[in-house]
Amino acid sequence: MAGTLFIISAPSGAGKTSLVTKLIERDSRIQASISSTTRPIRPGEEDGVNYHFLTTEAFQQKIDDGDFLEHAKVFDNYYGTSRSAVESTLAAEKDVILEIDWQGAQQVRKLIPDAISIFILPPSLKELERRLTGRGTDSQEVIQRRMDDAVSEMQHFDEFDYLVINNNFDIALNELHSIFMATRQRLKRQYAEHANMINELTQQN
Repeated sequence: MAGTLFIISAPSGAGKTSLVTKLIERDSRIQASISSTTRPIRPGEEDGVNYHFLTTEAFQQKIDDGDFLEHAKVFDNYYGTSRSAVESTLAAEKDVILEIDWQGAQQVRKLIPDAISIFILPPSLKELERRLTGRGTDSQEVIQRRMDDAVSEMQHFDEFDYLVINNNFDIALNELHSIFMATRQRLKRQYAEHANMINELTQQN
């Protein structure tokens, strides 16, 4: 039985990346898709680990070649997801996470209606600003822009299947994992994995 595709979106500073990192450490059946981007590499990041870092020209060529399952422009940079990489990981019976924005989520849902979508919210705007400021990597002007963009992005929360509020990290992590666990218990998936056992248990004497 192939894995399930999960879309996880959140405004910058909501804690999405930290939650996904811990989720993957906890559950070996989950794997994150590595996106491609044109944004500059940040200190501590590795090409092919955090992102596939591309030039704008190379990214545009992949768009023209139809290599992306979705792509979007965010904060003056492009982000995209490889269709072939996602499909091969799902075929290997892994659940795949796409960490993408609401625009990318819309694109993916049109192509893969069975994808499960999750939106992560911060508990308040004040806390969101505190987290963005605490990174110590952006100017106040950039932080204000991210705050403005966050408000705009959060207005799309109701397009998603599930909502997780990251107030307490451990609680949010458990809630996020529970969505994955519950999805695996769906009748169709359980029957595909355990058909012989279920047929034996339910056959008429």
